[in-house]
Amino acid sequence: DGIPIQELPLADLRRSVLPVLQEVFLFSMTVADNIRLGLPLSDREVEEAARAVHAHDFISKLPQAYQTVLSEGATNISSGQRQLISFARVIAHNPAIVVLDEATSSIDTETEHLIQLGMERVLAGRTSIVIAHRLSTIRHANRILVLSGGRLVEQGTHQQLLRRQGLYASLYRLQYESHA
Repeated sequence: DGIPIQELPLADLRRSVLPVLQEVFLFSMTVADNIRLGLPLSDREVEEAARAVHAHDFISKLPQAYQTVLSEGATNISSGQRQLISFARVIAHNPAIVVLDEATSSIDTETEHLIQLGMERVLAGRTSIVIAHRLSTIRHANRILVLSGGRLVEQGTHQQLLRRQGLYASLYRLQYESHA
């Protein structure tokens, strides 16, 4: 918002940025508490966050729904379900900036569509930095930066990069053709 990052108090900066990593870290506590993660949210607010990212249906089918205690490493739910909970956490915390670091790379195919819908809600209205090899994740970005060998080799929108027939277009064709 026009303020140099160096001028922001560290606590404010930490509250403003929320990462969603490839390997989601969930605590051995209830699903609701994993979404709240320290915020004083009502049960209704937790459920609204889960509904926003399409996690409510699977959560409501768990043994105690939102009060189900997750095992160490949340191994009692799938990787896609863990990711949906992390997306619900983002909605609940409403940060100004979201960093998605390969957030869709380890999901099962059944959950991929729900993840894509959830991501639309997570990314809406905030600055988002999305690191992805799965190009469907970044297709609708305002600006895509293509890195190769640690260097910026292309930038633009999805359509602009496809028209340029460069590295991005090649990668996109490879991914698209391998799923056709």
